[in-house]
Amino acid sequence: MAKISPDVELRPRASVFAWADAVAQPREGTFGWITFAARVILGGAIAASGFLKIGNLVKVVIQNMSQQGVPTKPQTVQDVNNYQLGFIPDWMQSTIGYAMPIIEILLGLAILVGLWTRWTAALGGLMMLVYIVAISSAWARGLTISCGCFGPSHQLGEGVKPMYWLDILRDIGLLICAVWIVLFPRSPLSVDGWLAGPTTTTEE
Repeated sequence: MAKISPDVELRPRASVFAWADAVAQPREGTFGWITFAARVILGGAIAASGFLKIGNLVKVVIQNMSQQGVPTKPQTVQDVNNYQLGFIPDWMQSTIGYAMPIIEILLGLAILVGLWTRWTAALGGLMMLVYIVAISSAWARGLTISCGCFGPSHQLGEGVKPMYWLDILRDIGLLICAVWIVLFPRSPLSVDGWLAGPTTTTEE
């Protein structure tokens, strides 16, 4: 396989990811499998989080459609409310609560199968940043809630201390996976790779 000269490889490409592509090229096989593992970890975690929340959301929506009176809040909406983010309007908190499980499932599955890999991973990383900030804010303000990341959030009992540091470490690990995928998105067993077809090079 012919080597591509630096002039051919880097000069025409204005992409901010050109450096990462140049670093990954000689190690494409190893980097590809690391990216695959990062996809499974990040995409699997995000999708699992959504699937663990969607059941309650669907149940409450159906229940509210079949009865009159004050609608019941899905647990995902209550999760958002528990963070006591007064600067976010109530209607926006409700919208986030309703949409979050669906977004997590779709985004997680897209990362898992390697669809629009770089951009879905960037969204996943942004999601982890938001979670880290939200959990850190709850910690700093002395709130005693579970994060609601994998299943229903709830107020903790008296004397029970939330393990915010563990939640933050987990999300930092997932953020690192997202950064790696954004920098080195090529990996085996991906929809992007299938759509692109086999890589061919021309001998000079």
